[in-house]
Amino acid sequence: MLILSCSSKLRLLEGMLRQGLPDTLPVYGTVMHVNRGNPARQEVLVDSWPEFKIVLTRPNREVTWDPSDFGTNLYTAFYRDEGACRALLGNSRAVDWSQAFQIQGLQDGVYETIRDIARARGLEMEMYPYLPLLHPDPPAMPQYRHDEGLRLAPVSPAHAMLLSNTWMFGWNSWSLRYLCLLIRHFPNACLLGPEGPPISWSLSDPLAALMHGYTLPEHRGQRHIAPVVGMLAARLHARGFPVYTRVLPHNKPSLQHLQHLGFRILPGAFHQLVVRPGFAQSQPAHALDSGQGPAPSSGERPCAQ
Repeated sequence: MLILSCSSKLRLLEGMLRQGLPDTLPVYGTVMHVNRGNPARQEVLVDSWPEFKIVLTRPNREVTWDPSDFGTNLYTAFYRDEGACRALLGNSRAVDWSQAFQIQGLQDGVYETIRDIARARGLEMEMYPYLPLLHPDPPAMPQYRHDEGLRLAPVSPAHAMLLSNTWMFGWNSWSLRYLCLLIRHFPNACLLGPEGPPISWSLSDPLAALMHGYTLPEHRGQRHIAPVVGMLAARLHARGFPVYTRVLPHNKPSLQHLQHLGFRILPGAFHQLVVRPGFAQSQPAHALDSGQGPAPSSGERPCAQ
């Protein structure tokens, strides 16, 4: 097991992963961010170098993380050999199985390995099988004008509570902290209403994937998300990132909107696997304001409300 810390090796790895697209997308996007300031404080492991059989990205072990926060305890994996995948993911020096964490990847072997190890350790695992979507030509994405009185802008930290309360993993202190990290450090976009708060938005994450695209229910049916996705896609493409996302299969409206914008569904599943080894349920998000919540991980302060 090797930790790649040399910038030249990380740039070389980025090029190798680019050649393996789209299977490498989650790891490739993470390594790109590591090579561009590393805002999520990730580190990159391989089983060997330069002929690797598996690449694993994980939280930097030199940073103190909240062991109950699966949002910031984020891993991604890509393998060329399933045996090497099982060996590394089962190694407690590579994956901290005592913490709550999530791992994402496009290969079935990642899901099967984490499932088997979690079962053997007596741990519960939650699986979210998304459909992966990639835009083959972001500059060709249809352009939509927003309605008069609305304004495209970056998401503000002041909007974090609204975003947390509309997210499937939201309504708790972990999600608020994680969304604050994304808002501050990763490309995003929103459509502001006449009164100020956003009516539609999309973020991107440490994997460089679009996430939490959402339009308030009272504003749906008007394609407000289209100019938001267009703005965010242009920002990511200008920085050299692929423009991709994942959507739950039952979310037909989102799938239809994205396909109308030119996204194509990739084969297979985009696995998000969450392991929580015996931690209690997260505190409500307002606990961060009451002084009763856990200390923010990795030096992040709660967003201003």
